[in-house]
Amino acid sequence: MPLRPFILPIVCMAAALTAACDGERGVHITSTRTENNDASGVLTVVEALQCPQTLGSLTRKGSATDAGRTCTYIGPKGAEVTLQLVALDGKTPPQVLKGFEDRLSASLPMAVAGLQAPGGDVATVKTDAAGDRARVTAPGVDIRAEGEDASVSLPGVRIDASGDQASVRIGGLHIDANDSDGTVDIRGAGNEDGDNVSVRARNDTAEVRAVGAGDATRASWMLSDNRASTEGWRRVGYEARGPVGGPLVVATIRSRDRNGGRVFEDAKDLVTLNVGE
Repeated sequence: MPLRPFILPIVCMAAALTAACDGERGVHITSTRTENNDASGVLTVVEALQCPQTLGSLTRKGSATDAGRTCTYIGPKGAEVTLQLVALDGKTPPQVLKGFEDRLSASLPMAVAGLQAPGGDVATVKTDAAGDRARVTAPGVDIRAEGEDASVSLPGVRIDASGDQASVRIGGLHIDANDSDGTVDIRGAGNEDGDNVSVRARNDTAEVRAVGAGDATRASWMLSDNRASTEGWRRVGYEARGPVGGPLVVATIRSRDRNGGRVFEDAKDLVTLNVGE
């Protein structure tokens, strides 16, 4: 499946800067500036968790356990959220969080295998744009497309596609797609402070990771699969924050819903309630 259906909507979107572009809009790339650590404030050193009975779509299951260091919540469609206060005990935050990733990944074995397996399909979009050639020029704008090859140059944006490969650079965001082996990789810095976001997608699965800049820990991770596991899980992940030296407040999430964003947002709010923004 060639990458031209992926590139043409971008060409149309860029062309809309100077003229109308007919066709179906199916691809949207957005970049959001995240708050820096100074604006977010200093994270709190937590000794015991705050575990409200309800928060958003979540309802606490029983009382806090482990001397106030663990709370369990249930959400829509049987979603599970566990809020934990985790000491570093001589480990680095990435080492501690890697353990959470390994345990959560075990709930989606097909997703783990899918990210590692060759082949598969890259998500594409249909377009009504006709013809094999396109050219748009304007001050600061140079767009060329011919057959399965295309190049787009805009202020802060560079897109190159040839055959089944595409490379997109938008500021610090890097997107590389290869249709022959069915992969999409997205990496980049969210802002000049060094916040980093990465996305891997392959074979009906996706992994998203975000790490905030600075010495304090601000991290999130999500693994999703369009296919349900044997227990019905489709999405797992964590939201973690903590001051320099710890401890970390970590919310782990398991969801059976393909669109489990609400549960993840409520889990993030639980972490924020305890340790700060």
